[in-house]
This record gives sequence, structure tokens and C-alpha cells, in this order.
Amino acid sequence: MSRLTRIVTRTGDSGTTALADGSRMSKSALRIVAMGEVDELNSQLGLLAAEATLLPEIARLEDIQHALFDLGGELAMPGVQLLTREDVLGLEADISAWNAALPILDEFILPAGSRAVAQTHVARAVCRRAERALAAIMLQEPLANFSLPFANRLSDWLFVLARRVGVREGGTVRYWSRTRRERVAGGATGAEPKQDG
Repeated sequence: MSRLTRIVTRTGDSGTTALADGSRMSKSALRIVAMGEVDELNSQLGLLAAEATLLPEIARLEDIQHALFDLGGELAMPGVQLLTREDVLGLEADISAWNAALPILDEFILPAGSRAVAQTHVARAVCRRAERALAAIMLQEPLANFSLPFANRLSDWLFVLARRVGVREGGTVRYWSRTRRERVAGGATGAEPKQDG
């Protein structure tokens, strides 16, 4: 059965949109906002998958994009659960395996580096926003069991992926410098930056 027989429907011109059960709600409703955040996240992952350096993770990115469609389905069909514990555990397994192969992290990471690393951080930030939108819904009504845990683990997954890609590219991870403020302050006042020792 064709799902998209009509693209222009004009049904949203009044500021409402339909859920999968046909009920309508404001486009500013928390559930609709969350659906938009998940859609944006999925689009950011599609852009990330276009980076050649992400080739080893392409299959996992596609799996996650499918899972995000399931999450969108849960939001469009209140009371329906599509994500499973295995979806969450799969992310945790990747995080554990990837993190074990990375150097110990002693400092905060800037959301910068190569284009692939930066795009991974963009996706991570959008994922955090989607997670906050899900948490806002939970203050008003229940969500399916694994919606929020999946979004939470996915943001962690993307953080570790950014480090993994940076190492693979030869060290394009950029770290926050705790001494920068002293250097900037010293330059602004004409004083010499403090030196250790």
C-alpha cells in the first residue's frame, strides 16, 4: 500500500498535525516537538554517514536510523512500543568495545576537529535536545519503556564515536585547555601568562 499518495494536503495549515491514529494536536505540542527533534537527529546521522571516514560504522549508523524511525513511530502512536532492550544494549556494547580501545580521557573535548568529527558532535548535541524533549513528555504522560534510555545511550555512543573517528584520522580530537583563560587574560592586560614552576 502506498503510504504517500498525497504530499500537499493543506491539513496542517491551521497549526495542527495528525498522529498515526488520526487524532490531531497542535504542532507546538511536546509530542510533536519531540518527533521533530528525532527527525532532525536522523537527518544529521544521514549527513554523518556521507563522510568517507565513517565507512566502518555505516552499517551501525543505518541500524540506528531505522531505530530512530521506530522511536518516531512510538511518538506517533502513544501506547505502542517498538524499541527493545536489545536496541539499548547494542549501543552499550559498542560504547564499551570502542572506549576500551581509546586512550584514557583526561580532559574535556571541544566539538571540533575534522569535518567528520565536528559533524558527529553536531549529531550528539541534537540527540541531547531530542532526549530533553522526550524527558519533557514524561513529565506529563508515560513513554514507551526504552525511548528515553535509547536516546541517552545514543548521545554517549556519538561522543565515543567522535573520539574513535578522531583517533582513526590521526589525532583530530581537540581538547579544552584549562590554561587558555590565563593566557587570554594575560594578553588582555599586557601581563605575561603564568608559567608552571
